[in-house]
Amino acid sequence: MRRFTFLPVVTALALTSNLALSVTARSQEVEQKGAQAAALTVSIARPEVSLWPVTIPASGRLAAWHEAIIAAEVSGQRIIDVRADVGTSVKKGDLLVQFAPETAQAELEQQQASVEQAEADLDQATANADRARGLTGSGALSSQQTTEYLITERKAKAELSSAKAALTSAQLTLDRTKIYAIDDGVISERSASLGKVVTAGDELFKLIRQNRVEWQAELPLKRLADVKEGTKAVIPTPVGEVKGKVRLIAPTTSTDNGRVTVYVALYPDAGMPQPKTGILVSGYFEFDRTEALTVPATAVVMRDGFSYVFILNDADQPTVARKRVQTGRRQDDRVEIVTGIEKADKVVTSGGAFLADGSAVRVSEGTETAKTEETK
Repeated sequence: MRRFTFLPVVTALALTSNLALSVTARSQEVEQKGAQAAALTVSIARPEVSLWPVTIPASGRLAAWHEAIIAAEVSGQRIIDVRADVGTSVKKGDLLVQFAPETAQAELEQQQASVEQAEADLDQATANADRARGLTGSGALSSQQTTEYLITERKAKAELSSAKAALTSAQLTLDRTKIYAIDDGVISERSASLGKVVTAGDELFKLIRQNRVEWQAELPLKRLADVKEGTKAVIPTPVGEVKGKVRLIAPTTSTDNGRVTVYVALYPDAGMPQPKTGILVSGYFEFDRTEALTVPATAVVMRDGFSYVFILNDADQPTVARKRVQTGRRQDDRVEIVTGIEKADKVVTSGGAFLADGSAVRVSEGTETAKTEETK
């Protein structure tokens, strides 16, 4: 009877022990699931090796290649017709402004009459001089009279030459009542107004010659060893890249910032709008292509003024290590990493902004982890 009395007690102790073990195992499972749920899901990829051009960034203003000033050449003329405005494309010889011609026309006719009078006076003086020369030595005319006839002839010739010069001047004045385009191009500024009375030298238009716009990029003096005449340049715009070549390097540096102006002739593709002058733009000079180790731009995280990427550490519970990197060239949505990572590293491409060094992560399914591509 005593032996069977202890059986219920032993059975109760065994059940209690099993229950405790079950509760502990379930608690550990819950903690593990909680840790996994707290880990941030990230996408990863290996860096890619591509051939990218070596570039030197620069900024500067867009300006006219040459800007011609079209001005009045005579005074006291009133504008009666204006045939061009800002943005008008013109050809060399196109009529731009018409002045009132009545005064100039009257002066021209007056000078024409003066020329005819001078020619008549010369004819008479020449006839008298010829007669005097024929009677020389006959005693019919004194030497004094002969001399007077010859001098009168010379004066008549001089007066005719003067009248003809005045006639030419009057003709020029009449011609200058019409202002023509001095080259092909586009009108960039207009000061001519209908009814305005101008004086000689008054500016009427500014013309971008041949509609050629150039980039006046500024570079530090130390970078001029790389940039030469003929070096390629590219200006990214919302409608595409505008390409050009260096045509001239300024012989002096700016007294304001110590930089040198590099003049780049631009050659927009067909159908691309002509760049507008006066705009400050950024671009780059392009040289030979070299290999670049690149990652998506989303992989680079800026903190405290430095660039970082996160690298995946393979383990039962993956974590990430933060590495400081030096970035280089940029192209589309990728960034060159100059130092800080290797080709074999697995780089976090999304979610890095929410990570810290040593953070536990979960790798999203379908992430490419072994891609190394060489693009030429």
